[in-house]
Amino acid sequence: MLDVIESPINVKNLSTKELRQLADEIRLELSSILRKAQKPLKSSLAVVELTVAIHHVFHAPADKILWDVGEQTYAHKMLTGRRFLMNTLRQKDGLSGFTSRSESEYDPFGAGHGCSSISAGLGMAVARDMKGKRERVLTVISNGTTMAGQVYEAMSNAGYLDSDMIVILNDSRHSLHPNIEEGPKTSINALSSTLSKLQSSKSFRKFREVAKGVTKKIGRGMHEWAAKVDEFARGMVGPPGSTLFEELGLYYIGPVDGHKIEDLVCVLQEVASLNSMGPVLIHVVTEENQGIEHSQRSDTGEDVGEGSSSYDSIASNYQPRTYSDCFVEALIRKADSDKDVVMVHGGAEVEPSFQLFREKFPDRFFDIGMAEQHAVTFSAGLSCGGLKPFCVIPSAFLQRAFDQVVHDVDRQRIPVRFVITSAGLVGSNGPVQCGAFDITFMSCLPNMIVMAPSDEDELVNMVETAAMVDDRPICFRYPRGAIVRTDKSLSDGIPIEIGRGRILAEGKDVALLGYGSMVQNCIKAQSLLSKLGIEVTVADARFCKPLDIGLLRELCENHGFLVTVEEGSIGGFGSHVAQFIALDGRLDGRIKWRPIVLPDAYIEHASPNEQLSLAGLTGHHIAATVLSLLGRTREALLLMC
Repeated sequence: MLDVIESPINVKNLSTKELRQLADEIRLELSSILRKAQKPLKSSLAVVELTVAIHHVFHAPADKILWDVGEQTYAHKMLTGRRFLMNTLRQKDGLSGFTSRSESEYDPFGAGHGCSSISAGLGMAVARDMKGKRERVLTVISNGTTMAGQVYEAMSNAGYLDSDMIVILNDSRHSLHPNIEEGPKTSINALSSTLSKLQSSKSFRKFREVAKGVTKKIGRGMHEWAAKVDEFARGMVGPPGSTLFEELGLYYIGPVDGHKIEDLVCVLQEVASLNSMGPVLIHVVTEENQGIEHSQRSDTGEDVGEGSSSYDSIASNYQPRTYSDCFVEALIRKADSDKDVVMVHGGAEVEPSFQLFREKFPDRFFDIGMAEQHAVTFSAGLSCGGLKPFCVIPSAFLQRAFDQVVHDVDRQRIPVRFVITSAGLVGSNGPVQCGAFDITFMSCLPNMIVMAPSDEDELVNMVETAAMVDDRPICFRYPRGAIVRTDKSLSDGIPIEIGRGRILAEGKDVALLGYGSMVQNCIKAQSLLSKLGIEVTVADARFCKPLDIGLLRELCENHGFLVTVEEGSIGGFGSHVAQFIALDGRLDGRIKWRPIVLPDAYIEHASPNEQLSLAGLTGHHIAATVLSLLGRTREALLLMC
């Protein structure tokens, strides 16, 4: 069946039986592709039937289908002409792991961090109405994105504007509570299925609208009383929390079994047939383990294990030590000796490393989910209460909380310790989750201390340093991926003097001043250049703010060339160095300064090494820059060959 599907139009005339077969084939092929690529597959397999039903009922690309979460769009990609490129997913020059406007006309909006689809969809719906068009706008959100305030802001605005749009809540029963399995779950049975079909039917909607009109004519008091009775009745038959969406102005339908195609198609067809329906929320319940066990047996002939994906089993065979592992180990040590240390986690799913802290200190670990703005201000409140919060947020997710960092933390000099993970390039996640900007936007704040470790030992020292600072906010960043040296145990942390860098190697020709993880690439460049007879000083800045003024003056006085290297955007560490040496008059003398930063462009998904090469941040690129400065252009070109 899948072989004859070239675009969504081929899904339109399929029978329910054929739609089920198509969903089974998509699940089998998708699980095989993701397993070979060692990518998580649970969330993508959970929405296969939902995706098939959406494309059976709606008419993309005329109808706009928006997704909040990239991992849930893989079946959508297969049905929209990208099936034979799925093996290139998240690879250089291959398919994006997210929806992308530049990749396909079937992706009307890019899925990034989550929680954006309702806002964007509402904008498209309003634009449609103003231009007199008739296309449908449908957005798919998940449990994780409902943690973010933007979702409720968008729902509230949608209820107020009353534009026609459809929101599908894919409820995979995720929760921030680790023991949610033991709690109540939304049940799907024959009664709830029948009620969902009734709620979505045109006749029932018309009956409700007529009833509202009659009560309005009778009088204001009767209309308000009838509205309360209607809300109470719907609350009685619906699951807990369903009236929340009604209060926001969305007509609630559900719950619907997300793996029964006949129910999904019935409800979606009824909703699609309604005119002037206003915003509707369809509550779809799915299972993330749906079909995983079967697909594993079909593909390999053996059972990997109930409730676990092949990705999980492959990943468990080899897990290199990461910066996050070292950070958590250091923080656990600190928390053992200091009862005020707590961890606040904001962003996407919690990394396995952080679970160690949660297990050891369950009362001192706070998982906020995709509510980064709340995470920052919550941390500020913890600090005001006498605790020492380490607020852990990936760089790309911290961007949306910048207003809170400014007003709720930095302006008030509240000592929140920001731990910025996934800093710099992030490989297969491409520009969507790239941490390119945190050096720039954190270092422009007047009270913020900004630092970055060059290796795991420095990371441990910076945990100790951050815990010690109690009169202003402080942050440090570290990259995604494995640490520099994996064969040594971590030593106890030693606080670093604020604003003090260090020299790692001394030479007389050129000074390389690295920031954070790029110090290691400066060392590689120094090794390459030493073979060509060039003596290079390598310095680890440690701090972007405050800068080590003494170290900068020493480097400028003793060298003819100064090169700063960072894995961040324009306006970051190099700009702070330039500001100082310009005002200090150093650029008026013999020193020549060159910055190496991320290019002023978004770098698409590729392997980490390929991205570093594209960005010009490898040891070879740094060495070639030095050779060009020295007028040895031919050798620079040969080095890059």
